[in-house]
Amino acid sequence: MPTTRSQRATAAVAAGAAATMLAPAFVAPTKLNVVTSAPAPVASSAPASGVSASASVVGAGAAALAAAATVRPSKRCAKKEKVVRMATATEVDVDTECINAIRFLAVDAVNKANSGHPGAPMGQAPIGYLLFAEEMQYNPDDSKWVNRDRFVLSSGHGCMLQYSLLHLAGYKSVAMDDLKQFRQWGSKTPGHPENFETDGIEVTTGPLGMGISNAVGLAAAEAHLAAVYNKPGMELIDHYTYTIAGDGCMQEGISHEACAYAGHLGLGKLIAFYDDNGITIDGHTDLSFTEDVGKRFEGYGWQVLEVSEGNTDVDALRKAIKEAKACTDKPTLIKVKTTIGFGSPNKADSHDAHGAPLGADEAEATRKQLGWDYGEFEVPQTVYDTFGKHAKAGAEKQAAWEKMWKEYQEKEPELAAQFKRAVIDRKLPENWADALPKVTPEDKGKATRLHSQDCLNAIANVLPEFMGGSADLAPSNMTLMKCTGDFLKDSYAERNMRFGIREFGMGAVANALSLDKTGMIPYCATFTIFTDYMRGAIRIAALSQAGTIFVTTHDSIAVGEDGPTHQPIETIPSLRLIPDLTVMRPADGNETAGAYKYAVERSKNESRPTMMAFSRQAVPNLPNSSIENTMKGA
Repeated sequence: MPTTRSQRATAAVAAGAAATMLAPAFVAPTKLNVVTSAPAPVASSAPASGVSASASVVGAGAAALAAAATVRPSKRCAKKEKVVRMATATEVDVDTECINAIRFLAVDAVNKANSGHPGAPMGQAPIGYLLFAEEMQYNPDDSKWVNRDRFVLSSGHGCMLQYSLLHLAGYKSVAMDDLKQFRQWGSKTPGHPENFETDGIEVTTGPLGMGISNAVGLAAAEAHLAAVYNKPGMELIDHYTYTIAGDGCMQEGISHEACAYAGHLGLGKLIAFYDDNGITIDGHTDLSFTEDVGKRFEGYGWQVLEVSEGNTDVDALRKAIKEAKACTDKPTLIKVKTTIGFGSPNKADSHDAHGAPLGADEAEATRKQLGWDYGEFEVPQTVYDTFGKHAKAGAEKQAAWEKMWKEYQEKEPELAAQFKRAVIDRKLPENWADALPKVTPEDKGKATRLHSQDCLNAIANVLPEFMGGSADLAPSNMTLMKCTGDFLKDSYAERNMRFGIREFGMGAVANALSLDKTGMIPYCATFTIFTDYMRGAIRIAALSQAGTIFVTTHDSIAVGEDGPTHQPIETIPSLRLIPDLTVMRPADGNETAGAYKYAVERSKNESRPTMMAFSRQAVPNLPNSSIENTMKGA
């Protein structure tokens, strides 16, 4: 209780806890009696030597926390001893109190559900705390504010981190009762983050690597919209995208595809935290994963920073975020060394903390280890006050933005009208479909991929929010927009996205353009057979209500001389099995135009995906075909 905590802090001061001690990193000391009160950290008088420095000046409580996690030694986790200076304690260590509140909400919710993943939130809590209590701009009362910062929990199994943060930040979608219903049927706190269930969740994550790839798409949307609409002194779009990814995300191939693309684009407002805890379901990652992730990302063109003590060194995390924001021409990966299940005496740094409850006894032992004197689901008011203060600042930023928006409408009326329609109201212009081409049976037949090209370019001329590209198949898919240039590092205002041969990453990026909720209508293209490479992204588009238009060509055995490897025999029937994915295979020019009308309206108005398959070979234009009849099915 608060009185007890104050008494302990006072006793710690009286005991003269300002001595210097040596603490082996991540190894529990034999005695913790003198430092269980979690006193406040103080800043070092010496200049910081860099984010990756292992020595950090922290308070007595933080030093205790740094030593609190019991480790099963492994080669990967071995570290040198570090000096921790014990500072004079103060009564309230706000950082530690807020971080521990996040940890124990996760512990308690998983225990109550008897299901879930407590370990990741316990290690990632300091990152989440800094983002939601200090760094991010957001307004809990308006979760769709277009200039909010975006947050993606790529390691979605640790979703109690995100639910706890939303609750503490004041989102009405996650009340305390919702936390107590974690993983229960019909709850707003399901086993993985779902944007269609819980307000404040940007994208649905669960399949590892998908989230960080979505984050690339969100950052790309920011870069494009900023380039199109911002004017000097009137930056309508100016926000960051943050994501937390784990070892599993780094191993999945999709993260390679999307993150290489992000580096190529130089997305400077994308900041990714790599939760390097060295544990997966099988055990320590040494079993299968020994590559240098930092070097890999440097090769992609990212700035790479390191925080060697992510469990307690909050100031090092602050410094890393500051450095990340200072780098404007590259995305940043902050490699944070954490301990899964941090604070648990018997399960920290082991797969036991990954996907199972700690249990009542271990939860109690963890409370003692971290000096947390509160009961289950009990949060001190000071924690709410800390998060609430930052949320209020976010609301004030939105109010300032609204004032700027009013000025923008006066000074840039034409762009403002487009921004209001396309981005804020997310509506299609009147009679936009009149631009779609129409054919008659007398017109010479041609491949439906060529009809698709005609439709796509007609749409591009009337819908500035229409954006996308192909996985290195634009000349074959016929998906290049002629009215705009290439979306590249120095030309973010353009709309042709050059995804390279990265189908899976392409699908995730395109999904995020829609889920950004700024009115974008994304499309991506490949051969029909290669939808197999991005099947996971197509399925997640349908599940998470992303309005992606999947354009595919070479829809049958008639693919020229390429042979059976390129013939989509079972592909289209299998895609039709995905719930909430509309699959269309137009037979001529009018049906192609009708399919595009349906797909665009479904994307913009309903935020739902459509997959279209077009032919390589010429087909005749059929009697009685029309755009109107196509709406009945194609």
